[in-house]
Amino acid sequence: MEKVLTILLAGGAGERLYPLTRDRAKPAVPFGGIYRIIDVTLSNCVNSGLRQILILTQYKALSLNRHVRFGWNIFSPELGEFIEVIPPMQRVSETWYLGTADAVYQNIYSILIENPDYVLILAADHIYKMNYNQMLEQHRRRGADVTVGTIPQPAEDAYRFGVVRSDADGRITGFIEKPKRKLLESLAAEQFVQTSMGIYLFTASKLVSLLRADAQDASSAHDFGRNILPSILNDCRVYSYPFMDENRQEALYWRDVGTLDAYYEANMDLISVSPVFNLYEKDWPIRTLPLQHPPAKFVFAQEGYRMGVALDSIVSNGCIVSGGRVVQSILSPDVRVNSYSEVQGSILFTGVNVGRYSRLRRCIVERGVHIPENTQIGFDPDRDRARGFTITDSGLVVVGRPSEDGGEESDTVAVLPSDQ
Repeated sequence: MEKVLTILLAGGAGERLYPLTRDRAKPAVPFGGIYRIIDVTLSNCVNSGLRQILILTQYKALSLNRHVRFGWNIFSPELGEFIEVIPPMQRVSETWYLGTADAVYQNIYSILIENPDYVLILAADHIYKMNYNQMLEQHRRRGADVTVGTIPQPAEDAYRFGVVRSDADGRITGFIEKPKRKLLESLAAEQFVQTSMGIYLFTASKLVSLLRADAQDASSAHDFGRNILPSILNDCRVYSYPFMDENRQEALYWRDVGTLDAYYEANMDLISVSPVFNLYEKDWPIRTLPLQHPPAKFVFAQEGYRMGVALDSIVSNGCIVSGGRVVQSILSPDVRVNSYSEVQGSILFTGVNVGRYSRLRRCIVERGVHIPENTQIGFDPDRDRARGFTITDSGLVVVGRPSEDGGEESDTVAVLPSDQ
């Protein structure tokens, strides 16, 4: 059996997700109540039978390291399986990772030691379901040097992605990473264009030679999409692999959760009656670190407004909805929603406590934050902005932890100022 080494790129700073990335790496940001973003990609790997995995980290990786160590220690070294978290070691360079290709190049010895036949390179911060084995089968069949996972996107959104052009056989003839205005104008007549998913499958020997050549190019940004792929189309056999979705919905589901609004919408995709992204599919499970919490509890069934209820929502273990109302929201473990309060269209991270008579609308609330009684968030943008909350263009309000607290690893309760 041919050997596949999988490399997850998990080192991005995630500036556009700030303040959620103030104290954690982007792939470690909570998702869907009990998960972290990286769990989706790792689950794809396990469900595809890929069990030799390197995770390349860089920024604020402590909680990510712990999550992988405690939650993904499921591989058997006796069978040659492993999952390794690798921080920057500056073994072949004195710099931090300069780009996606440089991150892999700086770990080239880890690749050589494993001596794989193929190397699959994945971003650790996208939401989708995919069987990578099907991509590998096409790569072998076509004798490809590189295969790029692609998905159609509306032409007006092409500026956010790498645009791929291919011939009738699927061989890529053009690749432009995040095209500028002039090219976008030429795409205006097209409704959809093929774009890169940031999924690259290399024949291992070809990858090593390409990385070494790119490392010697002083003019390169050392990025797969910007530099390596566009430069090799004439000399290498580079093919596209149209995304085959294991989510089993009418529309293909792949989300880049690189902004606060995109992250919010991806979470909201989980809570409809027929979820756009299905966490409950037993044939393609999404796994995570199992934590020990009591069951969720809903208390007070009195007539009138004091009723503990959650509608069209995800409520994780350890939550107590104590006489409050939760609608179209996601509650992470150990959240408490107290009497006469209302949470609507919001995402509450672990340990959030919503005080009595408070109202939250279209909010993301950071881990361990205590919302005082009679607080309203999401109703007055000027007031929310004056209190130091982050507000996106769509009006989403992000309530972070105070800058002086212990951050992601701290269990200290962060109490917001009173709304009185």
